[in-house]
Amino acid sequence: MIDLRRWVEHRLQHRPNDMALFEQAVTHPSAGAMNYQRLEFLGDRVLGLVMAEWLSELFPREQEGKLSHRFTQLVSREYCGAVGAELGLAEVIKLGKQAREDRAARSENVLGDVVEALIAALYLDAGLEQARQFIRRWWQSRVEAQGQAPRHPKSLLHEWAEGQRRKAPVYTVVDRSGPEHAPRFTVTASVGSAGEATGTGSSKREAESEAALTLLRQLGALQDD
Repeated sequence: MIDLRRWVEHRLQHRPNDMALFEQAVTHPSAGAMNYQRLEFLGDRVLGLVMAEWLSELFPREQEGKLSHRFTQLVSREYCGAVGAELGLAEVIKLGKQAREDRAARSENVLGDVVEALIAALYLDAGLEQARQFIRRWWQSRVEAQGQAPRHPKSLLHEWAEGQRRKAPVYTVVDRSGPEHAPRFTVTASVGSAGEATGTGSSKREAESEAALTLLRQLGALQDD
């Protein structure tokens, strides 16, 4: 059994004052009423604040739109889940029996939620600077790897539709499957009679992005790298 205090000290580089916060941060809803959900809510906001502050500092001349595209990618469930996997969170997340059998500790959604909950725990236990240090340490390589500001597929599809004098794209959820901790969404994106495409993802936003990207390619409006 892993000693959570030692894990926090080693992986988060923080000596906890209130271990109850970190116990709660790694507890899945299936394992008890005192779980990570409230902390995840707070941690999401702390991550957003620190990331917005950081990007504003790094790119003082970049327009709001480009900063927004960077921000959206960096705080996405995909990125948070990847940080959780690198931290080795699967070995410390506390799960109920069914969630354990479903391998919820490997779920991108669960890993991302716990990362945000841990950010909140750091913030409550030691203040904003401790949370900021954690975020900058684990997101540094991701920020550096971005290069030019990414263009979001939904924004590109909307611009294409405007340029072709067509109605704005419409996104429709056609299916939702999987357990609560690891849902799968299927969404269609359509631009009038020009075309329609389907995308899937672990969140509605991710599925919409995938559908928009696929439709852009079908329309010949996006060139693969």
